[in-house]
Amino acid sequence: MQEIQWGMIGCGNVTEKKSGAPAINKVPHSKLVAVMARKIEKAADYAQRHSVPKWYDNVDDLINDPDVNAIYIATPPDVHPEYATKAMQAGKPVYVEKPMARNFAECEAMNRVSRETGVPLFVAYYRRTLPYFVKLKALIDAKAIGDIRCIIIALHWQPYSEEVGENAQPRWRVYPEISGGGHFHDLASHQFDFLEYAFGPVKYAKGIARNQAGLYPADDMVVASFEFESGILGTGSWCYTVNKAQRIDQSQLIGSKGKISFSFFESSKILVETPEGTVEYDVPYPAHVQQPLLETIVQQLRGGGKCPSTGETGARANLIMDWITAK
Repeated sequence: MQEIQWGMIGCGNVTEKKSGAPAINKVPHSKLVAVMARKIEKAADYAQRHSVPKWYDNVDDLINDPDVNAIYIATPPDVHPEYATKAMQAGKPVYVEKPMARNFAECEAMNRVSRETGVPLFVAYYRRTLPYFVKLKALIDAKAIGDIRCIIIALHWQPYSEEVGENAQPRWRVYPEISGGGHFHDLASHQFDFLEYAFGPVKYAKGIARNQAGLYPADDMVVASFEFESGILGTGSWCYTVNKAQRIDQSQLIGSKGKISFSFFESSKILVETPEGTVEYDVPYPAHVQQPLLETIVQQLRGGGKCPSTGETGARANLIMDWITAK
């Protein structure tokens, strides 16, 4: 495969800047040639705004388009297994949004099809290739704070505007039948994927997940403890109904010689504190955050590289979240 000609299923917000045409078309030997949405008007609008030559309202038509040789699934998780299976059975490599599916069992079913067909399956855990997290992993590997003892995660956000008030209309992410959970599943999946990339497999995780505020069906408060096979321990708290003034996105790595403070989502700063002093690194995010990962996918499909985020690695985040939420 020399030129990767993508067909994209779903035209939501994530595809306007993070991925979609803006990122795909900037990667050498990569082009978005077709899009699909359930409403043809939405697909046509996206295609026309992003200069995509074809658009559909039927997923089978897009997957079977002879000009399409790779599929990007940018939909909510409930349809990931169905669409990924169709694409892989058609012999077309798949790049699927995260979380990979609603639960680990669905992820395993997708991976089984990938193994049976021999068709590659990739997952959009793009932090594995973002410069910010590449720098963070380099600091960890260089033992900038010695041996890591524990990890502490705090992610506390206020409700989204559409989740409160008399006319509240929460979006799909907080309906477990669509997303698998709530904001925890959407965001903690990124965190656990990167932590396993940096520290190896988690062998144990347990938690408590509750809906405290009653704004929507999904859990809005989760606390957890987890242990890596290496012996590193971790704790985390995720709350999505705090006051805006208490909003925090901070994680800490506690080592034998110091501490690293960083943010998974909101800051470009990494703070390294040791007895020798404090060093701050500022590593801004690129304009299109999925572009670096897409570059590795295209390189692998062209036979010249390897993508670090596969279906096998992506399923692990779902497994850990299943353990924590006792699903």
